[in-house]
Amino acid sequence: MHETWWRRVQRAQELSAADNASHSLVVFYATLLRAQADLYDRLQARRGWRPSGALGEDLPVFHAELPAVLRAVATAGPKPLADEARALLDAGIDRLDTTLAAFWEAPSDRQFFAKTIVQPYAEWLAANGVAPLGRRLAHGDNRCPFCGGPPQLSLFRGGTDPALQGGSRALQCATCLTVWPFRRILCAHCGEEDERKLAYVESPAFDHIRVEACDTCRQYLKGIDLTRLGVAVPLVDEVAGAPLDAWACEHGYTKIELNLVGL
Repeated sequence: MHETWWRRVQRAQELSAADNASHSLVVFYATLLRAQADLYDRLQARRGWRPSGALGEDLPVFHAELPAVLRAVATAGPKPLADEARALLDAGIDRLDTTLAAFWEAPSDRQFFAKTIVQPYAEWLAANGVAPLGRRLAHGDNRCPFCGGPPQLSLFRGGTDPALQGGSRALQCATCLTVWPFRRILCAHCGEEDERKLAYVESPAFDHIRVEACDTCRQYLKGIDLTRLGVAVPLVDEVAGAPLDAWACEHGYTKIELNLVGL
């Protein structure tokens, strides 16, 4: 199936049926994805509006949709996030504007609410070919060619996928969720290409997910192998593979980009 927001929701619901160490994370992520899907649909449904690509200018158009995202987190999120969501709802959604503007200019994976809201907006820009403006980010092969964001994960689709331009590996942006080709034997953070310094760790519990770690920069991300499990949805399966993040942390690696559940 095409990876739409609702396909992501469906996959999270499928994975949440499993009683394992990731269960509560995937259940929460399913709720979060539904709120993001609703926001994306409302953006897509607007007629007669062409976004500027600058979040500060476009935000008033969908500002009224943001309380629904906060209510979803207040209902289903872990206590710290739920408390923060309720505080934002009580104080007024305008308090988010400064955080959103700062995130848009210089993204941080520690800004949960900003990242949650910006992902559907940024993917909508990418889907409609509207260039993002006002983002002061470095560019490079390991950065999203559309918005300059860092990668959330890597994925493998096989060499026949035309989107990968003859390669088999790609990275997926943590901000706009764009997928772009990337060399297979190469650290997605520092560019190390010595195979002796690149570690690939798998677990029998997650046959299609692996840790891709670099012993030069001590950074890692998770790779999703769609040739092993074609029904996987990378963003969702990456969250479900949380025990692999625990392994990486225990062995002294730092993740290139935390996902929305904080791993």
